[in-house]
Amino acid sequence: MSWVYLLIAAVFEVAFALGTNATKGFTRLWPSVFTLAAAAAGIYTLSLALRTLDVGVGYTIWTGLGSIGTVVLGALIYNEKINAPKVIAFGSIIAGALVLRLAA
Repeated sequence: MSWVYLLIAAVFEVAFALGTNATKGFTRLWPSVFTLAAAAAGIYTLSLALRTLDVGVGYTIWTGLGSIGTVVLGALIYNEKINAPKVIAFGSIIAGALVLRLAA
C-alpha cells in the first residue's frame, strides 16, 4: 500500500508545482487555495508511504516522479520545451530511482 500512497503523493506534487505557476506569485485566490491543498495532500500521503518505505527511497522517488510529471505536463499545458538534456535527465532520474528501489 505504501507504493500506492507514494504514487498518489507524486500526483499531488505535480499538481502543487503546476498550481504554483498558476497562482502568479500567490496573487490569485483559487489557484493559491488549490496549490496549498495539493501541497498539504502530497506531504500527507508521502508521510503515509514513509511508514514502511525508507525515507531516502520514498523522498527520492516522490521528487523524481514529481519532477518528471511537472516537466511533461508543463510542456503540454504551458508549451514549455522538452529537449535532449531534459530527456537525459529523465533517464537519469528513472535509473537512480530504480537503483534505490533495488537497494532498499
